[in-house]
Amino acid sequence: MAVVAHNEEDVKLLARLLRAEAEGEGKQGMLLVGNTGVNRARAACLDFKDIRTIRQMVFQSPGGFEATQKGYFYQRARESEIALARRVLKGERFNPATNSLWFFKPSGNCPAQWYNQNNSGRFKSHCFYIPTRADCPQVY
Repeated sequence: MAVVAHNEEDVKLLARLLRAEAEGEGKQGMLLVGNTGVNRARAACLDFKDIRTIRQMVFQSPGGFEATQKGYFYQRARESEIALARRVLKGERFNPATNSLWFFKPSGNCPAQWYNQNNSGRFKSHCFYIPTRADCPQVY
């Protein structure tokens, strides 16, 4: 059962986002980006109050993903990333992005907080950040 309503176009769109944001981080890194994206579509809180679909999440502006501004994002989805997108849409969750709504790639260590959100961990070069359960119960 899907945790976010979607169609085949949404799966491919999410797959393109995973590759464009985290291909260099491998399959696990792409799954973590997927968790963050799915959480944003589920959240109904903070910066994501009006985000309800995969398409809205991917193209959110301001506050969306930088990858959508690069040509690489607009290449055709590949089967390997489509399979990863299906996994996160079915509800598979992976630490440190289990409850994350944000991630970024710092030049050094992960700050303990980023825009007042707590760090939940790092995977390779990306740091992940989570809201409190009180602020965003939908992602817990």
